[in-house]
Amino acid sequence: MDWSAAIETNREALRRILATLVAMAGLRGPFAPEAQGCPADATTKAEEGRDAAAGSGDPAGKRTEERPTLPRHLHRAVLRLLRPAEAAARRLIIVVARDLLPPELQAQGPSFEGRPQAATPASPKARKAARRATLPLFDPLPRWRGPTRPVAAGVPRISFPGDGASAPLPPRQPPMPDDAIDATRLALRLRAVASALDDLPAHAGRFARWRARRDAALKDQAQRAPSARRGITRRVWPLRPGHPPGWRREGRHAHPVHDVLNIVHDLAFWAMERTDTS
Repeated sequence: MDWSAAIETNREALRRILATLVAMAGLRGPFAPEAQGCPADATTKAEEGRDAAAGSGDPAGKRTEERPTLPRHLHRAVLRLLRPAEAAARRLIIVVARDLLPPELQAQGPSFEGRPQAATPASPKARKAARRATLPLFDPLPRWRGPTRPVAAGVPRISFPGDGASAPLPPRQPPMPDDAIDATRLALRLRAVASALDDLPAHAGRFARWRARRDAALKDQAQRAPSARRGITRRVWPLRPGHPPGWRREGRHAHPVHDVLNIVHDLAFWAMERTDTS
């Protein structure tokens, strides 16, 4: 199988889908250049906006203009397609990392966060901003929902008769499709996917480091006594069980991003079976 051709074909397909999502959202300011996958040195303005957002720790970079907002129906539409795009990019990273050699582990011990480690110490705000703008290596685990409580359709409207000193509380309005929703987090997620697609080898190195730390920790755990293993919970598989996030059945509100997700999902499992040593 030609792995390089498969990686490049699906990468370009994801980049086209990501450009479509950015056009749907209509984001402006420092979010748009990163979300569209522009090079880091494309424009000086894009560099200044990115540096200001990364150094301040504020997702919007503490800009004077308002944070981006989208109507509720448009925010949900973009998010409905962004979830499978994130899952496809995550699996593409796993495919790129299939033949990477295990790197040398650092002295501070294994870590399972799947986050990039800075060469020099940085401020907590800078590290938090870097984590928020980085695509996670792990799928979010499915939520096991318990019994839900019924939602009240109305609220009591209590008032006191007399001189009108108290007025009844207004009824709670249901969410409307045109309500303005803060799109800062959505823009950061678009930027994270664009950054991963622009530099797949660097993110594949992140995955190789996590895989080496996992193997070392599992080997160390196997040498411990059974009583010392209690209370240790680690993520040993990056993909969640069952269908990937955002998966849709063929012919049911299907989109090209779901076809790409199905392809790279099979490739990722094939790559993990070849390189898994746990």
